[in-house]
Amino acid sequence: MSDSIFQFGEVRPEYHIPVLNERAIRAAAGILFFLALICFMNAWLTGNFQPTRVFVVSFLIEFSIRTFVNPSLAPVMILGQWMVRKQQPEWSGAPQKRFAWGIGLVLASTMLYLVVLNNVIGPINLIVCSICLTLLFFETAFGICIGCKVYNFFNKGKAQLCPGGACEMPTNQTHSASLLPTAIVIAFGMAVAGIAQWVYSSTAPKRAAELEQSVVAQPATPIDPAEAERCKIPDFAKAMGHEEMWKLHNHCK
Repeated sequence: MSDSIFQFGEVRPEYHIPVLNERAIRAAAGILFFLALICFMNAWLTGNFQPTRVFVVSFLIEFSIRTFVNPSLAPVMILGQWMVRKQQPEWSGAPQKRFAWGIGLVLASTMLYLVVLNNVIGPINLIVCSICLTLLFFETAFGICIGCKVYNFFNKGKAQLCPGGACEMPTNQTHSASLLPTAIVIAFGMAVAGIAQWVYSSTAPKRAAELEQSVVAQPATPIDPAEAERCKIPDFAKAMGHEEMWKLHNHCK
């Protein structure tokens, strides 16, 4: 815990810049990724955006505290620190993390305007959510802070004390993959693709028959012109091939 309320990072004698515990950051990113994925899939599969709206507001509060007050006082960061309390800290530079969290703050503000305040449903939501999930996933799964890499393009002073010593590693140092592991990965991908094709081909006729039977069983109902106009599928949904998802999200039959 930092001594001052308004402080970004810890000042430690062995480092010349403020630092943050990378293990706590990755734990917090994992918690947020888990919750964000649940909300995203709930909205995508059921058309219920209420959990997403709650998450967006919570995410905005979390990153506002991290960026403008003190990361050690942000609720999810506190949970992350508690989860890794018995692990040796791994210190990383604080300046690039502040920039990366600023990107998260911009994404959260965009979603607040679109989803929470204006109830906008469209491809822009999908793009913003996908970016957010990608950033969180890379942080928690691989320890790669994509926002920290972007930091180097906008600052003369490059990022320092990156996780895994990535900042100090020579740029010309590469690790070439051997042929056998590459072949194993390719073979595994081809096997999964073959299994998926077999599964879908074996179940598609049965699903088509069930759908046809359910359509025949339903009695015809008069169509309301206003409802038909409201449920007219927009061009962007057709272009994305998401007609059924659009109907689901807008409660159209």
